[in-house]
Amino acid sequence: MKLVIEKLPDLRALYVKQLRLLLSAEEQIVRGLPVMIETATDSQLKQAFRSHLQETEGQVERLRTILNRIAGEAEPLKCKVLAALIDEAEDMAQDSAHDAVRDAALIASAQRIEHYEIAAYGAVRHFAHVLGRDSDAETLNQTIHEEGHADHLLTSIAERVNPIARKAAA
Repeated sequence: MKLVIEKLPDLRALYVKQLRLLLSAEEQIVRGLPVMIETATDSQLKQAFRSHLQETEGQVERLRTILNRIAGEAEPLKCKVLAALIDEAEDMAQDSAHDAVRDAALIASAQRIEHYEIAAYGAVRHFAHVLGRDSDAETLNQTIHEEGHADHLLTSIAERVNPIARKAAA
């Protein structure tokens, strides 16, 4: 339940709020990826998570830079969506009895997160364009590109891991 209702007076305020939510999302991912790295058994999946952790740390810094420029501070606002997606990922990983099934669950969870991020960054990038913040839009576009690449990499790993997971119950 929301105790304080915040009225967003204009697109700039909405833009800042969305950036703060994205900062929270990325910080949650930075905390969650080491667990996913530890939980994964497939070496290519572990490496993909390690690489994405490094990218995500850079994304956090880019968001902080944008927020500092536009708002004078970079305070995250808890992203409830990411918290729920991470909880779901942990549940699926714990419920998986076989390593390949667990890896398939991790991939599916990571792709849900990537898709959320791509959508959220796309909206915020458009806000930046409308607000005339073209430098921000370029920075946000870089992140969209990175998230898309991570999604494609996870798809390619899933094409190998999922058939193994299918055989696990056989």
